[in-house]
Amino acid sequence: MAFEPDYHYIIDVASNKKPERLPLYEHQIDASFIEKIMDEPLDMETRDFSELSNSYEKICKFWKMMTYDTISFEVLVCPILPDHGALYGGKPGSIQNRDDFQKFPFDEIPEIFWNFWTPHIEAIKKAIPSGMKLVGGVGNGVFEISEDLVGYEYLCLLMYDDPDLFADLYVKIGDLMSTLWTQLLERYGDLFAVCRMGDDLGYKFSTMLAPDTIIKHIIPQYRRIIDLIHGAGKRFLFHSCGNIFSVMEDVIEAGIDAKHSNEDIIAPFSKWIDLYSDRIGFFGGIDLNLLCLEEPQTVFQEIVRLGQEFRNKARGYAVGSGNSIPDYIPVENYLAMIEAVKEIRRIELKG
Repeated sequence: MAFEPDYHYIIDVASNKKPERLPLYEHQIDASFIEKIMDEPLDMETRDFSELSNSYEKICKFWKMMTYDTISFEVLVCPILPDHGALYGGKPGSIQNRDDFQKFPFDEIPEIFWNFWTPHIEAIKKAIPSGMKLVGGVGNGVFEISEDLVGYEYLCLLMYDDPDLFADLYVKIGDLMSTLWTQLLERYGDLFAVCRMGDDLGYKFSTMLAPDTIIKHIIPQYRRIIDLIHGAGKRFLFHSCGNIFSVMEDVIEAGIDAKHSNEDIIAPFSKWIDLYSDRIGFFGGIDLNLLCLEEPQTVFQEIVRLGQEFRNKARGYAVGSGNSIPDYIPVENYLAMIEAVKEIRRIELKG
């Protein structure tokens, strides 16, 4: 039977309910990877709306062809910030002291943001296939934006050199994110099946900041955003890489409905399910090492096994990589994952 997408299955997972059919989910699939499979170029940098629309039509066609029920799509804050680059560049950001903070054009950011991203949203709006919606929203999380505005190393120094400024920075970021999310939900809320924010709080062994610092300064800003999303009748999916067990209870208490991202080196996916699946849904579960390093047949067999295990253990579960699909994933291994999910669906259909 031809695949018919249904975004309600992803809403079920985010509502911590078992969907009738196992859905696929990816946090992100690199455009260059999609180009490999579609054998067609994508131009995501163009300002020509016709060309941009053509690229989004190809992207949406890819997600449906791979049997996803939703398309992951975020409009990122960091790339449009003045003097952007500290998040990944290891340099000091625009804000290093109180004077920098007061001069930074926070009030101008929403206009810059919408001038840049509106053509992209309008282009994908035209291209979304029937039965599908988006998962995403305003991209880059509260912590990631603070890293881009200050720089990670410099942010750690700021926390001790000027604790009042450190606190004010997160409130200001929360103000900005609340504004952007309010505008997105008013203008384009119906495009989204589930809203999402990615904020990488940890690495393999711990959180990037002390847990108490995250709980005091970052999670209250999450709560503001989640309240807006819930107020619009949407579920909220939280993506965070790293070992964040020390703050998970507080993140859940802030109101998240589901969680994505895992690395087996931190903890097997089953541990996340055992600890939290009575309260939140789960997305992902397939470690990138499996997708990168094993042969396609092994990938297929392991995902058939793991996908059934996770679907049976969790209430709400959608299968996919534990992080994303970057350009370096072998195409044949990715396709083996897709075929494994189709096989699970066939097994379940047979009863």
